[in-house]
Amino acid sequence: MQFSATSAAILSHRADSLILPTGRQLKAEAAALNEALDGAIEALINSGDFTAKLGNHCLVHIPGTTPKRLLLVGCDSDDGTLDVQARDKIVALAAQQLCAGSSKKALWISGALPLEEQPDDRALAAAVAQQFTAASYRYNKRGASKHQPCKLGAVSYWAATRSAAAAAKQGLAHGRAVGNGMNLARELGNLPANICTPSYLAKHAQALAKGHAALTTQVLSEADMKKLKMGSLLSVSAGSDQPAKLIVMNYQGAKGRSKPAPTVLVGKAVTFDTGGISLKPGAGMDEMKFDMCGGASVFGVIAALVELQLPVNVIGVVPAVENMPSGGATKPGDVVTSMSGQTIEILNTDAEGRLILCDALTYAARFKPAAIIDIATLTGACIIALGSHASGLMSNDQSLADALLASGNNSGDRCWQLPLWPEYDQQLKSNFADVANIGGREAGTITAGCFLARFAKGQRWAHLDIAGTAWLHGAAKGSTGRPVPLLMDYIGAQLRG
Repeated sequence: MQFSATSAAILSHRADSLILPTGRQLKAEAAALNEALDGAIEALINSGDFTAKLGNHCLVHIPGTTPKRLLLVGCDSDDGTLDVQARDKIVALAAQQLCAGSSKKALWISGALPLEEQPDDRALAAAVAQQFTAASYRYNKRGASKHQPCKLGAVSYWAATRSAAAAAKQGLAHGRAVGNGMNLARELGNLPANICTPSYLAKHAQALAKGHAALTTQVLSEADMKKLKMGSLLSVSAGSDQPAKLIVMNYQGAKGRSKPAPTVLVGKAVTFDTGGISLKPGAGMDEMKFDMCGGASVFGVIAALVELQLPVNVIGVVPAVENMPSGGATKPGDVVTSMSGQTIEILNTDAEGRLILCDALTYAARFKPAAIIDIATLTGACIIALGSHASGLMSNDQSLADALLASGNNSGDRCWQLPLWPEYDQQLKSNFADVANIGGREAGTITAGCFLARFAKGQRWAHLDIAGTAWLHGAAKGSTGRPVPLLMDYIGAQLRG
């Protein structure tokens, strides 16, 4: 999808659809457009056909004008304010409506939001581009006879002045890259596990680096990992015919002699998780193809960085495995030795994500990072605690946690911090190894974080549990692309200082 910014007269724009976010009180451009349309907008409100409440929308045809349609999107909230979540709801609703229809070119009218002050055009334009790009995503069903892509191919952002349009242009580029990164993460997550194997991810990472001087990719085989003594990671793939891969995508966008220490993103990629010998229930097991969404989000971030050519250094480390039961699979009660030298008693083979992440965290330390952030669909307990609205966050560095919390709020891709107190760590005691891989039913998300913290000592580290946010269930089942927006905002914040 193409994006542009303009400050030319609204009705002179060659769009077939206008998007007007507004409240009942018509302000600025909303009032001017209403006058130009002979009071049509005010008539819709007075008739009750358009209430202007947040989440309400109305698509009307405009006779005798170049724009054929006018999409009104309600902005009136109960408390009279618009936060990031409300803003994104407005934009996403508009995007979903137009991407589902026959419109080919649309114009977003920025100044119509019912705000006391003019909107931050860069931030709003970024939201527009991100949400419209995400809404345009269509999964191409393999072997299906009909694949109907989104017809909407261009969105222009209208701003009141040339300087505002220039700021919007920057925002559009950023939002489009984030949206594309989300869509890549969604596509990888949505692929069936017989296609998206560890080897498939490795090949995709190598293809991503082609033609981009700032990005290099290295793929470690099981033999390489055995030499590195990654006994914990390899214990997970022991029951599968699919060989494990450790994928390292190194984006070096910062120029100059004094290169800043990189941010390392470690993404869990269990391309299918049966639970191993600790077999999961059959109902809903098809959704375990989404257990690689942490790794998919790292792919999405790297792709967005390449598109934007941001002057930062970011390394993506993706341990990719398949967790299957077989005669060679790891058994409950087995003890393995991690790359760090710590021994682990595997009490439950379905707590496998932490087993691949712990070796990846040890490996990530070799890059002498400014920060390590791991991203994983780690625990069902996180879904019980936070639902699908926020990702769980744990960290051994409060400044890093605060930065991620702020980026979650800025991007609308929120997270919530949970403690890493020593009392929780005590639940991981083992009679037969340095640590057990589970700590019982209580505080399962936190004890998983405590387990990982043992392998991040000496590092500035944070853990994001995205089990509740990485994919949707039911009729809307599919990968969401989160937390690509959060991570991109965090990386961008490092540039902004």
